[in-house]
Amino acid sequence: MHQAALLGGMIRDAPHYGWDVAQPVQHDWKKMAEAVQNHVKSLNWGHRVQLQDRKVKYFNIKASFVNEHTISGVTKGGKETLLSAEHIVIATGGRPKYPTHIEGALEYGITSDDIFWLKDSPGKTLVVGASYVALECAGFLTGLGLDTTVMMRSIPLRGFDQQMSSLVTEYMASQGTHFLKHCIPSRVQKLPDGQLQVTWEDLTSGIENVGTFDTVLWAIGRIPETRSLNLENAGINTNPNSQKILVDAQEATSVPHIYAIGDVAEGRPELTPTAIMAGKLLAQRLCGQSSDVMDYSNVPTTIFTPLEYGCVGLSEEEAIAHYGEEHVEVYHAYYKPLEFTVAERDASQCYIKMVCLRKPPQLVLGLHLLGPNAGEVTQGFALGIKFGASYKQVMQTVGIHPTCAEEVVKLRISKRSGLDPTVTGC
Repeated sequence: MHQAALLGGMIRDAPHYGWDVAQPVQHDWKKMAEAVQNHVKSLNWGHRVQLQDRKVKYFNIKASFVNEHTISGVTKGGKETLLSAEHIVIATGGRPKYPTHIEGALEYGITSDDIFWLKDSPGKTLVVGASYVALECAGFLTGLGLDTTVMMRSIPLRGFDQQMSSLVTEYMASQGTHFLKHCIPSRVQKLPDGQLQVTWEDLTSGIENVGTFDTVLWAIGRIPETRSLNLENAGINTNPNSQKILVDAQEATSVPHIYAIGDVAEGRPELTPTAIMAGKLLAQRLCGQSSDVMDYSNVPTTIFTPLEYGCVGLSEEEAIAHYGEEHVEVYHAYYKPLEFTVAERDASQCYIKMVCLRKPPQLVLGLHLLGPNAGEVTQGFALGIKFGASYKQVMQTVGIHPTCAEEVVKLRISKRSGLDPTVTGC
């Protein structure tokens, strides 16, 4: 759906390149939704086939622990199956959270799980939350031409670099996404015409406001799927606040032969690729093929907002908190991607910064990039940063012209210098 929104932007750019495309171009939500849903269903089926090909037994049952070696599984029809195993791996993930204390939230709201399965356009949408899921959803909804508002209580993208996060929301606002900052919803009511009336409080002024929307999407965080597992029957310890399972470096729980990987485990990044790699390494250890454990440092990720934000390593705030401001050097630059030139797009938020130790050889602590194809760029540089690249080594790397990635190896201006970080485009 992010790609669908990007294509809409490209179509709007097309006349600048000589393509005679009638504007405005209409988007068909039903057609897109059907194609996306069919693709997801094909992935699910593909996994089923692969399990069968590898002679892995698959049970479509809801599981819970009987004891530390036994699982009870119940089918939709109520039939129970008991399974016993020497080793058990919990990988149940998490689900979006509903604010059940808000009147009408559960009855009339949806979550990110639902938005991808809507057969009809959500229309005018209020997205509540400022997580990466919230901003990604709001971004593609705006890109598809829908009136979209984000309601955020505090800061966007908590846990990410805050300078980059501010640029993400600035760009989204410039593209038409509305932001209600420092606001919290208190009530959702359904009107006779089917629209949803939302009441919220402005925390700055204390004033109560009301607005109408076709859809309210809650993106206020996720909760692990642990509550129905009867973990206490197996003696598995959890964090009482987060309900996540406590694990060690081997992914083992408080019961040595029971493991937990992915979003359900305490202190792990909520990212699919880390869960996949952790699962592969765990399987290799259980089979005696390797003793390698998952390294959760310098894990790259990308937020697929309209202007993508890719990062790996420490944020500027984290680096300063850990090493002290006097020991950190930040190289940065604004740039104009080639894609933005002929189409005369505003590149005010296209920005790169590299967070380094100040002491030579200036080990790279983090890289942050905001621009087109940020995921592709970040993935490449993540390898070097993972294995201890220095600022000098990055500067010795020849760039590929004219790419956004090239701008990373051209970073010469330090924040400390106070010089203008604006550079020419690709």
